[in-house]
Amino acid sequence: MEEIVEEFRSRILERKPLRLRGGGSKDFYGGPLAGEVLQTGAYSGIVSYEPTELVVTARCGTPLAELELALAARRQFLACEPPGFGAATVGGAVAAGLSGPRRAMAGSLRDFVLGVKIMDGEGRVLKFGGEVIKNVAGFDVSRLMTGSLGTLGLILEVSLKVMPLPVGDATLRFEMPQAQALDAMNRWAGQPLPLAAGSWQDGVLTLHLSGAQAAVASACRKLGGEPLAQTAAAEFWQGLREQSAEFFAGDAPLWRLSVPSVAPPLDLPGEQLLEWGGAQRWLRADADAAQLREIAARAGGHATLFRGGHGEQRAGGVFTPLQPALMEVHRRLKQSFDPYGVFNPGRLYPEF
Repeated sequence: MEEIVEEFRSRILERKPLRLRGGGSKDFYGGPLAGEVLQTGAYSGIVSYEPTELVVTARCGTPLAELELALAARRQFLACEPPGFGAATVGGAVAAGLSGPRRAMAGSLRDFVLGVKIMDGEGRVLKFGGEVIKNVAGFDVSRLMTGSLGTLGLILEVSLKVMPLPVGDATLRFEMPQAQALDAMNRWAGQPLPLAAGSWQDGVLTLHLSGAQAAVASACRKLGGEPLAQTAAAEFWQGLREQSAEFFAGDAPLWRLSVPSVAPPLDLPGEQLLEWGGAQRWLRADADAAQLREIAARAGGHATLFRGGHGEQRAGGVFTPLQPALMEVHRRLKQSFDPYGVFNPGRLYPEF
């Protein structure tokens, strides 16, 4: 594997713009693709796995599906459920920072990153964090890499916290309007219930319970609702995680609004799907970017053009523009890790 690392270094030291690419499953996400492709798939494999310590370390090119199979064999999993979109690698999943339906209850992918080994813009191999949960003193660079879309460095290895697979599992459905569903999800989140995920669409709230058998059974009796068969439930939650559900099909732009879960129903011009107790609201609509971002800002959040969209919608960047002071922090971080502007130019923000 050392020869692959040396190849990475030689490409980086050419100081030409590079597009870091694992499985290419999220080429649609973020700003325009620019630079020569640096393929990371060959740098693959699980470096270490300690099931009793609930920690796994894998190289960046390791297919996410391969890692999850290894965890499942020991009845463990990544509780944040990062989407694979068919070909995701571990490095690409961390760089994108996306989480699945369990995120509101289990935590985000960033919460599961314990440490990273990266190569910076000067070809240096740097290691941050470690392989235990309480290991951070000062600035947590390992989690900074999560969601950076590869703009700060090439992730070589990642150490992740894993969790035991729950024994009990059930999915319930309730017919209710959006406002009532938002109230119910937030109210239930404050109760001692084994909640794993919740989703609302077209007047139907779907609730995922996961944990000890007795706790799940007790919650089902308390909440009522219509039970969903195991196979159908698994397909439903997988369809949300991998965006293979019917809602995500078609050519209309897909917007992702991140707002407080207690925010009331938003007056949005298109079909909506709610997740994370109402904190993540998907919208399929060919809408005006400035208008959507104003609506999200009034609710205390922000809007991202997650997939698709035409030139005018993407012109100002797919992510909500940062305030000047925060953008300056990003610029300084970029200058520290990638002084020659090698990594994924324009992928996160047009400014760098």
